Amino acid sequence: MVESASAPRPALAPTPGEDPNPVSAQPRSGRLAALDVLRGIAILGTLGTNIWIFTNAEGLLGYLSRGDEPHGAWLWTERLLQQLVQGKFLGLLTIMFGIGLAIQQRSAVRGGRAWPGGYPVRAGLLLLDGLVNFFFVAEFDVLMGYAVTGLVVAFILATSPQAQRRWLMVAAGIHLTMLSLIAVAIVLGPGGGDGGHRPLDPNPYADGSFWDLVAFRWDHVLLFRLEPIFIFPMSIALFLVGARLFRAGVFRPEGARIRKRLMVIGFAVAAPVDLILGLTGGDLILVTRYGTAPLVSLGILAVVAECYAHRPDPGFVARRFAEVGRMALSCYIVQNLVSGFLCYGWGLGLASLVSANARVPFTAGIYVLVCALMLVFAHVWLRRFDRGPVEWLWNRSYRALTGRGSR
Repeated sequence: MVESASAPRPALAPTPGEDPNPVSAQPRSGRLAALDVLRGIAILGTLGTNIWIFTNAEGLLGYLSRGDEPHGAWLWTERLLQQLVQGKFLGLLTIMFGIGLAIQQRSAVRGGRAWPGGYPVRAGLLLLDGLVNFFFVAEFDVLMGYAVTGLVVAFILATSPQAQRRWLMVAAGIHLTMLSLIAVAIVLGPGGGDGGHRPLDPNPYADGSFWDLVAFRWDHVLLFRLEPIFIFPMSIALFLVGARLFRAGVFRPEGARIRKRLMVIGFAVAAPVDLILGLTGGDLILVTRYGTAPLVSLGILAVVAECYAHRPDPGFVARRFAEVGRMALSCYIVQNLVSGFLCYGWGLGLASLVSANARVPFTAGIYVLVCALMLVFAHVWLRRFDRGPVEWLWNRSYRALTGRGSR
């Protein structure tokens, strides 16, 4: 892992006044090299889904309506590319947040501090970050949902292991019940649900200014916030799963059996079902995004953990992902801002210039470009600074609100 300009700190022992990266909240040690690598993969992986929203001329609404799909081989290429990433990295990022909470709790216990202690302040700052990101960058923000979920789970982690297990089972049960009811409604309901889509007129994504799009998000705030509400039980469950896996030693050499089981669940069982349903199931994409995809996320986590369980140095390529992981909050916001500038009318407006068929290679090109920019951005920034710009501002705000002195 690339070290910052400051001296390294002992594993799992941040200084008492130090606030970790709000997204990572983990120590920088070779022993846990997989954490930053996974986080970087998750951040760039979420862009693999979101980039299709940016390259749609009608943004999120156009993406959801699927009213301007390509034809022939391009249609199946688009579906395949989307399904390969759909929900997998959202699930992985959610699990990583749970792992971060478990590490923060362990740090607090080792330092003799109460838990959850100052975490509500951290959750409040993350909520504020999410509000800014939602209105000014991307209406599909996940930070607000993570802030609320993290606050709830922080208090759950202060209970007994038995109580945590019950919370996990209840949250997962509620989510699976809702998902099952939706699947039944999709199967038994009438088809052709996208036929009623009407083009946006005016279209703030293609023709509006930056502030027009901000106003549009405000006007549709309830619609755009439905997903975080719907997946709230799933998020609680995945946070708790992440915490339990970390405590069970999934990143340690002796956690080989856990990793093998997760790989079987993720790749041998969930991945084939996810791909088949995603390509042929039409509206059942909801079932894959929120049902099978989180299981695939566990397989991805296990593979990376296995790679570095006996190997402290992640290597050149993985170090680039680790740098993105160390600046996860900054890179998440900046990659969405750059994508919006490239595709929306307030920037270069490229999305409205391509046809439905051309959108597939165009989207792939934009994705590669933005990922490359994020990898370079993280690498160059961390050569001079200890943490990302948003992480720095977040840390300073936390210290000011809690009265802890800065280093």
